[in-house]
Amino acid sequence: QVQLVESGGGLVQAGGSLRLSCAASGGTFSTYRMGWFRQAPGKEREFVATISRRGAVPYYEDSMKGRFTISRDNAKNTVNLQMNSLKPEDTAIYYCAAGTVFATQWREYNYWGQGTQVTVSS
Repeated sequence: QVQLVESGGGLVQAGGSLRLSCAASGGTFSTYRMGWFRQAPGKEREFVATISRRGAVPYYEDSMKGRFTISRDNAKNTVNLQMNSLKPEDTAIYYCAAGTVFATQWREYNYWGQGTQVTVSS
């Protein structure tokens, strides 16, 4: 059983940056693919990015490419999401997730954190 805890959310002005972190415990972190998703009020959970087990291969939703960077540190059991050039439409609860296959669908992931709120003001 893997436990995930996100941190780093907050309120930021449009054009600003935030760095989200997700700390994992209770499992062998390096055996899981990690992903970030987000969910805005009244909308479905949306794929943001995923990263391979060793961190060599990131993959992004098209609208996040060039603005968001996913990374992981297997020695520290953490996965991060650096978000730059934030827009009001990036406002959502951001979740990290652990899974065993490459996937952009949230249902394919096995473990989830509780989420961290990101609010971007215009």
